[in-house]
Amino acid sequence: MFIDARGYGCPEPVLMTKKGLARNPEGLDVLVDNNTAKENIKRFAGNQGYSVNVEKQNNDFLLKITK
Repeated sequence: MFIDARGYGCPEPVLMTKKGLARNPEGLDVLVDNNTAKENIKRFAGNQGYSVNVEKQNNDFLLKITK
């Protein structure tokens, strides 16, 4: 599953991630365009027991969240 959360201010990207993980508990990819969203999603996913791998893509960040 893929979520494009670019252009959203916090806490919306975290809420989008939470909803996505509820639908797809094995993990998903989230694309964000700011450091705050990246850090907040990493913290949220880590607290839920997920691993997060971050890839820089131009000015965006792709977070690969896995169980």
